Order: sequence, then structure tokens, then C-alpha cells
Amino acid sequence: MKQRKLADLEVSAIGLGCMGMSAFYGSADEGEAIATIQGALEIGVDFIDTAQLYGPLTNEEIVGRAVKGRRDEYVIATKFARRMDDAVPGDMSTAGELDGSADHVRSSIDVSLERLGTDYVDLYYQHRVDPNVPIEETVGAMAELVQAGKVRHIGLSEAAPETIRRAHAVHPITAVQTEYSLWTRDPEPEVIPTCRELGIGFVPYSPLGRGFLSGRFTSPDELDEDDFRRRGPRFTGENLEANLRIAAKVKEIADEKGITPAQLAIAWILAQGDDLVPIPGTKRRTYLEQNAGAVDVPLTDEDLARIDAELPEPAGARYDDAGMAAVNL
Repeated sequence: MKQRKLADLEVSAIGLGCMGMSAFYGSADEGEAIATIQGALEIGVDFIDTAQLYGPLTNEEIVGRAVKGRRDEYVIATKFARRMDDAVPGDMSTAGELDGSADHVRSSIDVSLERLGTDYVDLYYQHRVDPNVPIEETVGAMAELVQAGKVRHIGLSEAAPETIRRAHAVHPITAVQTEYSLWTRDPEPEVIPTCRELGIGFVPYSPLGRGFLSGRFTSPDELDEDDFRRRGPRFTGENLEANLRIAAKVKEIADEKGITPAQLAIAWILAQGDDLVPIPGTKRRTYLEQNAGAVDVPLTDEDLARIDAELPEPAGARYDDAGMAAVNL
């Protein structure tokens, strides 16, 4: 597997997003999840992405069990944001409010380390910016964790350009993680240029449009009842009908190149610059191996121009109103 750098943190050219192994995307199989994380290392994918919110709390435990005995061979990223004092593992409704206070930063890392079964995290993100706490306070506390050896690098998720600048002035930010894909190009005008100006790596999550661009489903009726995509603005009603045209075009171009739609979507991300490391999520070894094949897919300038010209604009917001209110802060 080829390697890339997020600032000075070296990772595999694609990572593995673990969210779906325990949350949001319907039924889960812990045995297959652990096998997928372990299988990732065998094919050179060492960059593993989790969070305290996933489950909640259970995803970090799965990752911890999977990496046991080989922890130092992995680059583990996790995230904090919401209060988890009263959270019940596996029950998302029990997760609390955003809290970017210094005290919460300090307490969150300790329980994450316990769940992960490690004494350090390679990359620690603030999952969502708390608008009620100055970013300087949050990042200052994260910097203390670096000094204490509990965290090696720090990052932000879904942060606005000015927030990134203010955070980076307190302590170097290694990576910014934001949704970015063939149908979510919001970071292109400001966020990615800001990261490049400051020497910060960029980690696109949901590079497959939450599985939609890969063609793995064409209707929310095909998803489990508790899969949050069933109610996503882009997957319902007239928006769904419009967005099916995007998925069809991705498949058309991929078929012509003899690759899967997922490989085309990931290869497109990789072609946007060596400072981008996508983290496609999967809970199955089969899809992990297919996704990893994208690192060897060359896209010509003509390919990229055709994609820009022929893919329709997406219909619908990427989150509901509450979700959209928590991004780009």
C-alpha cells in the first residue's frame, strides 16, 4: 500500500472508517468487523478511524480488541465532542451535548484510551466544534495531551476556515476531517485551500457518499430499519430520484474503465492531491479489499475533466437541519 503524509504523520494512502461497524448503518457483526480491521493491516491499510460517538462508546472497544497485540503497527484516530456521562453503550439517544471545554477534553481522552486498550492515540480530533467554547481553549487542552504523551497529533472535524486558523495558531493541526466526495465538494473553495496554506493534511470521510456512489443501494427501502440513511435528505423523495443519476454516471464511467464505482470515487479523491487521505468506511473484508484497489487506479486529466463535466449536482443537504447546523463552525 502506498503511503501519504498528513502534515508530518505518515499513513496508508487510504484509511478505514469504522463507524458502520457499530453505529448508524444498520446491523453489525463484531466478528467480521474485527476481521476487517485486522485484514486491513495485512493489505497495508494501517490508518484506522473511530470515535467515542460511534455506538456510542462501543466502536472504540471493537477497534481495541482488533488491534490488540499489534497496536503499534496501526495509526489510530479517534474523536471526542459530546458529553458521555450518561451514555448507554449502543444507545445513541443517550449521548449528551457538545462540550469543548478543557475539562471535557482531558476526561474524554482517558476513557477513549481505556476502551482502545492503549496508552496513546496517534490522531485525536474534535469531532464537532463547540460554538459555546473558544477553539483556543479546546485546542489548548488538546495540546496538553500531546505534551503528556497521550496524543501524538491533533485534528479537527467539520471546522470552518477561520476556526482552523485560530486552532493552528495555538498548536499545529495535523489533519482536518470533513465530508468530501464526488457529490459533496463543499470543502473545495475554502477549507482545502486553508489546509494547504497552513500545511495541514485533509481527511475526506464518506468518500463513497455513504455507500450510495458505490451502487450498493438505490432506495432507502433496501436498508435496515435503523439505518440513518433511510431518513437522509439525499436518499428520499425527489432528491433520491435526482441523485440516482449521479450514481448511474459514476457506474457508467467506472464500467468503461473496468473498475468498480467505489474504486472510481476513491481514485478521484486521491487524484485531488497527495495531502488527501480518504477513509472509506466498511464493515466487510470484501469491500475493504475492493476499496484498497483504488490506490492503483490512474485517472487522466481527461478522466477528471469528464467527471467534472458530466456528473450532475447533488440534490438535498448532506444532513438534516440539526446536522447541518453543527458543521462548518
